Amino acid sequence: MQHANSLVRLLIPLFSAIIVATILTAQRRQLFIRRIQGLNVIDEAIGRATEMGRPMLCCSGLGALEIATLQALSIITYIIRASAKFGTRAICPVYEPQMMPVTEEAVRDAYAAAGRPDQFNPEDVRFLSNQQFAFAASVAGIMWREQVAASFLFGAFFAEAMIFAETGQQLGAIQVAGTPTTTQIPFFIAACDYVIIGDEFYAASAYLSREPTALGSLVGQDIVKGLLAAIVLFGSIFSTVTLISHLGWYMTLIHWFTK
Repeated sequence: MQHANSLVRLLIPLFSAIIVATILTAQRRQLFIRRIQGLNVIDEAIGRATEMGRPMLCCSGLGALEIATLQALSIITYIIRASAKFGTRAICPVYEPQMMPVTEEAVRDAYAAAGRPDQFNPEDVRFLSNQQFAFAASVAGIMWREQVAASFLFGAFFAEAMIFAETGQQLGAIQVAGTPTTTQIPFFIAACDYVIIGDEFYAASAYLSREPTALGSLVGQDIVKGLLAAIVLFGSIFSTVTLISHLGWYMTLIHWFTK
């Protein structure tokens, strides 16, 4: 706030109040958010893996202990809770060493929350390598050996994205992917069945859990984004009209002096 002008000092409390108000509203009644197709098919993919008696792959990407990876882990724990009811096995490869205990604990808690702690198998949470293409080759090998029926790819991905997606496509697995890495989205679109794009990735945990605080915060942020877009649009139009009017005066003066 040190270098903020008066408009910013006005807007920040206003936007904060809007978000708090939507959170309080969400605690009293269910707020609407549009359907996200890529998240709605998660149960379908789990059902297919269950019917075929084959495991699922749940990969949280190549990120370290950061927002994108934790968001991916949140989605994966939802998938595991849903699959635990049917006894469907989920294999979770891990790239970063520091993510290994976090992922293992999250998966264990997911099975416990589903009432099936006995289904947790430490061997299904596998640290493979923190070298990019060694990790990619290991994941692809697991997918072929285990013949996975569903592949969930969420988190930060890079050049290995196409390797994962193409391997799943060759296996005929249902694939759902989501990443904030915009350069890899086209590859996921080309080879995966469903792709979560843009802000949908960060909205996923609120969408899946329907937890009032997260849902209210999500709706409040959307309202704030709409207001910011309206302010920018109004400012652009106002500046353009002002510029045109000034140019009109300048042209009039030039015309008067050149007579």
